[in-house]
Amino acid sequence: MLTTIATVSLVLAVFCALWLLIDVIRHPQHMAIMNVVWPLTALYAGPLALLIYYWFGRMSVHDSMHEGHGMHDQQSMHQDHSMHGEHDMHGAQHADEMPSMGGHTMSSMPEKPFWQSVVVGSTHCGSGCTVGDIIAEGGMHFLVPTVISLTGVSLVFTAWGIDYVLALLFGVAFQYFSIVPMRQLAFKEGLVTAFKVDFLSLTFWQIGMYGWMGICLFVIFGIESIEMAKTSPVFWFMMQIAMLCGFLTTFPMNWWLIRAGIKEKM
Repeated sequence: MLTTIATVSLVLAVFCALWLLIDVIRHPQHMAIMNVVWPLTALYAGPLALLIYYWFGRMSVHDSMHEGHGMHDQQSMHQDHSMHGEHDMHGAQHADEMPSMGGHTMSSMPEKPFWQSVVVGSTHCGSGCTVGDIIAEGGMHFLVPTVISLTGVSLVFTAWGIDYVLALLFGVAFQYFSIVPMRQLAFKEGLVTAFKVDFLSLTFWQIGMYGWMGICLFVIFGIESIEMAKTSPVFWFMMQIAMLCGFLTTFPMNWWLIRAGIKEKM
């Protein structure tokens, strides 16, 4: 039964990831790196990623479109009024009377509630972990037996160490392509800033992830369990749950990082 549930969860996650990949291609996010983050988030969150995306993740696409239309309409109105020799104050008055979208003028679209920005920022952190975990866990399965002799606990902690390093590298890269365009930083300054931001966020993510996987490996299944072999759907299903645990442990840290202005709001 657990194997069946795990298989369904994994297949559903892949389907959701493909769905989001197609949608971000058709409707690109205003922050380009989020076009990668959303499909990666679906690999562990599945339908939950779709819910978050369509609830308030995709809203950033609409906001940027509305803001762009609002700026275009304002420019057109000013040009039209200048041609007729009307005063600038008259044009400003008309700008205030622009049609609204959902009760808000297009030039002043509502900002996300803070908690929603923290959720999106946390998924951004999780995307680096997702890539690092897939590469590390898959690589350890195929390479370790032929390169070094590790079994049991040694193999687990070695895999976790490689997981962390790779997740940090990918996480820093994802942060770099978020922070540098926003703050207009030079390469070195952007790299250092991205490392500072992602180190704390990623570390707290890994605490939750390793905590759950430790319970699975040392308490529920056992290290040598066939069900938890890396070729088993159950292992990757437990990894999905572990990623969600990581999201919960990194959420408070991302809240503080964004509130303190260390990490950008998304």
